[in-house]
Amino acid sequence: MPEKLSIIIPAYNEARTIHRILDKVEEVKLINGIEKELVIVNDCSKDDTSAVVKAYMAGKPHIKFVEHAVNQGKGAAIHTGIKEATGDYIIVQDADLEYDPNEFNILLKPITDGFADVVYGSRFMGGKPHRILFFWHSIGNKILTFGSNMFTNLNLTDMETCYKLFKAPIIKGLSLKEKRFGFEPEVTARISRIPDIRIYEVGISYYGRTYAEGKKINWKDGFRAIFCIVKYGLFKG
Repeated sequence: MPEKLSIIIPAYNEARTIHRILDKVEEVKLINGIEKELVIVNDCSKDDTSAVVKAYMAGKPHIKFVEHAVNQGKGAAIHTGIKEATGDYIIVQDADLEYDPNEFNILLKPITDGFADVVYGSRFMGGKPHRILFFWHSIGNKILTFGSNMFTNLNLTDMETCYKLFKAPIIKGLSLKEKRFGFEPEVTARISRIPDIRIYEVGISYYGRTYAEGKKINWKDGFRAIFCIVKYGLFKG
């Protein structure tokens, strides 16, 4: 049987644009004949996200749709997606338009070539397009990545990236707890402790959104990320 990539799409109030990212994901042709499975998790959106997705997925059996009864956060939506995923590989795709699904193959290649178990897509390496937005966000990202690297002894350039591609048994084998934006430092700390884990990083594009365009992360999430870096860097629980 062909291998399969499960693409987890956490969604919260994305009715206006989610069809566009779904179109992009659907259009991607993966290397080595790898098939796609879309796992969309609606985190109790207040808009018409549910109706839009249900209409879109009609007649598409490779798309799964799961809904939270109450809003739990992006991390919780990812946890649900991981449980529902049946693919050989798993990646998270935000429902906004900040990351380009056409670059899935860039992340898949180190794994399919037999070199990697986990691949991070870095917005800060390589010659890919990168929208110029917030100075303090970039400084915050560098601080968070630096702090994470101190505790994990990795040399990542973009710990906070959305694009992290895992061999499915690796991510399914982790006991993840963070329900909001603490997912990134927690999963990084946990995979760094796996014996002989092979982590790679590749350059990707970034088409960032402004807050007026729907960006959700804020300074409180940054402080939570710092807390998680220390918590999961010092303790295994």
